Amino acid sequence: MKIVTDSSADILTLDGVDFASAPLKIITSDREFVDDESLDVKEMVDYLATYKGRSTTSCPNPDEWIRAFGDDSEIFCITITSSLSGSFNSANTAAKLYMKEHPDRRVCMIDSLSTGPEMVLIMEKIVSLIKEGKSFDEIECEIMEYKKSTGLIFMLESMNNLANNGRVSRLVAKFAGLLNIRVVAKASDKGEIEPLDKPRGRRATVQKIIDRLKELGYKGGKMRIAHCFNEDVALEIKSLIHSVYEKASIVIAKCGGLCSFYAERGGVLIGFEA
Repeated sequence: MKIVTDSSADILTLDGVDFASAPLKIITSDREFVDDESLDVKEMVDYLATYKGRSTTSCPNPDEWIRAFGDDSEIFCITITSSLSGSFNSANTAAKLYMKEHPDRRVCMIDSLSTGPEMVLIMEKIVSLIKEGKSFDEIECEIMEYKKSTGLIFMLESMNNLANNGRVSRLVAKFAGLLNIRVVAKASDKGEIEPLDKPRGRRATVQKIIDRLKELGYKGGKMRIAHCFNEDVALEIKSLIHSVYEKASIVIAKCGGLCSFYAERGGVLIGFEA
């Protein structure tokens, strides 16, 4: 069995199972950044911080997905939410072509309705089910049920790239920066960005995140945190969670290219089991 994701999962290698990542791209008027192992994320983030033009993202095309599938016979393919990217549709097209050409092979398509650390939780669950010796059909059934118990909450310190990408107005992004306003939001049940709070300052923002996690049903389950050059806040959240749930499994990692593009410097994404 093999797990294949797009690069929004922020994972380039995965222990215990065959794995491949299909890179997304971040595109401006004069630069293209491929979200793979060769990407200098800091250089990209620094460049985008001063870039004033329009920026876009590009998902892997079907041929790139088919190359990522390789020669494995049972594949679990996980993508960034289809509400914000065409990655799922492209991968789904590839899966149909792949299975038509190889009738003995199977691809389970999973729209994460999320990104980053929530995708990591889904991947880790699949790995554990594979190690338990579950069949492809059993894993497909269990992972769709497991997905209902995970969530993503995140905070942004800047919305310049969202504005440049046409997701929010430039005026809103500008005033949020001037007024020291952060945005706390979650991935909705439809995989869309759902704003929750607009606190000012770091302390208020971290407290809002903790409060919202409790409201969303977090009770000490697995938590995966990804940050865009903001390890201090990630560590503070981890410490506060451990003060209540001492044995909670919490792992902190850096955002890759795609998540850094949307989260921007200072952004923190939290995937959790409710």
